Amino acid sequence: MQTQSNKIDFNGQNIYAGLDVHLKDWKVTIMTEKLTHKTFSQPPKPEALYHYLKKTFPGGTYHSAYEAGFSGYWIHNKLRNLGINSIVVNPADVPTTGKEIVMKDDIRDSIKIARSLRNGELNPIYVPTIPTLEDRTLVRTRTTLVKDLTRYKNRIKSFLYFHGIEYPEAFSRPQTHWSNRFNKWLEDVEMTEPSGKASLNILLAQSSYLRASVLQTTKQIRELAKTSRYKRQHELLRSIPGIGLLTAMIILTEIETIDRFDTFDQFCGFIGLVPSTHSSGDHQVIGDITPRGHSVLRAAIIEATWMSARLDPALNKCYHDYCKRMEPNKAIIRIARKLVSRIRFVLKNNQPYVCSVVK
Repeated sequence: MQTQSNKIDFNGQNIYAGLDVHLKDWKVTIMTEKLTHKTFSQPPKPEALYHYLKKTFPGGTYHSAYEAGFSGYWIHNKLRNLGINSIVVNPADVPTTGKEIVMKDDIRDSIKIARSLRNGELNPIYVPTIPTLEDRTLVRTRTTLVKDLTRYKNRIKSFLYFHGIEYPEAFSRPQTHWSNRFNKWLEDVEMTEPSGKASLNILLAQSSYLRASVLQTTKQIRELAKTSRYKRQHELLRSIPGIGLLTAMIILTEIETIDRFDTFDQFCGFIGLVPSTHSSGDHQVIGDITPRGHSVLRAAIIEATWMSARLDPALNKCYHDYCKRMEPNKAIIRIARKLVSRIRFVLKNNQPYVCSVVK
């Protein structure tokens, strides 16, 4: 005798979840292969989504996507561990209609992510491993501290100018500022009122603390570069003129592995060293470098390029040849692409760079 079963089984069916991630809640849109199931808000916890999918669509194959942003990759890692096929996408790569551009809200964002995920229109970005992410945080923390230190230096100089305090002759040139002697002079600056002196001392104390923090972070990065994870690649990058400790560690922690890029153009595109183009019919315009790219990595490489153009004879000659027919700032971008080619070569081939002179 057969018994009737009321158990629902979605085995073999794909279920798609589009997430619009925020700090206090997530907007979620669930779609099956044929219809839109539901759009709702949930607590910002991957487990809440997993339990809903498991209860509503038991036995299904779950897929999810959300846009890269402030939330990082911990959501992706947790969803993966729970058995959900999660991807993280670049917000610029999510297909968006003109109506969705002018009528943007969290619900519409989750709907378009779910729709694009179901249609197979989303390309996932590369998600680094947790150790690399934490190493990257250390390197980026130093960059943040340096920016904060620069702000306090500017505040101290603004304080001096506001109160009409002139630099002694020994510190008339900016190159002499922020030396030990200069800092000692700042500590001895006299103000008319105790409140004025207290204000200056507070600024100096913050500046001193940030300088010590930058120094400590730099030491930790130097120790990180000596570990087995980075030692060989760090030495290879340092063989290229113009690339020092910090630039090398920025490159290694931001890309994790050079093998993720199949071609040189892919690597340049990731950094953002490719020109923007606009074509219509027979008319084609090639503009400046695209605004899309890895801002941290691009800034580090362009800064290193200025030094490489001085130290590498081949790049030095190429730079001066370019400057004969274009502005220096445009010439340095072309030199940066050559530097990126050297970076890719030493990492791909596990060989140090050897300088040569172009005939």
